[in-house]
Amino acid sequence: MLKRLFEKDKNTKYGFWGNYSNWQEAQEHSLGYDSAEILEKVKSSLLKVKNGEAIFERDSVLFNKTEYSWGLLGGLLYAALNSDNKLRILDFGGSLGSHYFQNKNLLTNLNEIKWCIVEQKHFVDCGKEHFEDDILKFYYDIDTCIKEQSPNVIIFSSVLQYLENPYELLESVIDKGIKFIIFDRTSFTLKNKDILTIQKVPPEVYNASYPAWFFNKRKFFDLFKEKYELIAEFDALAGQIEIRDKNTKILAQDKGFIFKRR
Repeated sequence: MLKRLFEKDKNTKYGFWGNYSNWQEAQEHSLGYDSAEILEKVKSSLLKVKNGEAIFERDSVLFNKTEYSWGLLGGLLYAALNSDNKLRILDFGGSLGSHYFQNKNLLTNLNEIKWCIVEQKHFVDCGKEHFEDDILKFYYDIDTCIKEQSPNVIIFSSVLQYLENPYELLESVIDKGIKFIIFDRTSFTLKNKDILTIQKVPPEVYNASYPAWFFNKRKFFDLFKEKYELIAEFDALAGQIEIRDKNTKILAQDKGFIFKRR
């Protein structure tokens, strides 16, 4: 939703801007965001979905019909078919359960399903109070989730590009040996190196700007080549993205991938 909004008007002041040398420099040129405001908007929207007052939520915005990420859903079903029809999902940065509420009606015939979200503390606190049940669980860190739930799938959707050190996290996750890794809504540049930008969010979503990475695909894939095989690649929500850097435009893509442990 965020990236679609950015592309409605090529002259808009919202979207992805710049080509910064490091995270600190990008932060200095960003407004930041009000985490309490974002949490409250997401909570309000997802409670409406949970209570049957709305159909679908993404990035705090409500929709009158569900828009599936078929690549993500296909990855989950593939993982279930290769795991005795069981899914134990670690959804890193999964908000208050957006993907769970999006997909749960199509995952009802599994032998087992657990959907575990690892998030920032204020999201986990809210999730435990308002959303947690026998299936949907919330955790403050990856290690505790793995210890208690032994996930066979980990999801990264529209999250890696907002971390200061995404490769460090990925290296750690790869070493943990989770059977399937699914990426959705992850941004890649067509350049031969990573690009660090600032994402300016339209105020109708929420008022914010913050650093955002676009990854070099070859560098990204090199992390996985020894221990994982690529099962599938798919185009994600935003499709082609334009990064504006001074008077030039850099083309990028929103992608998804399904990896399986060798």
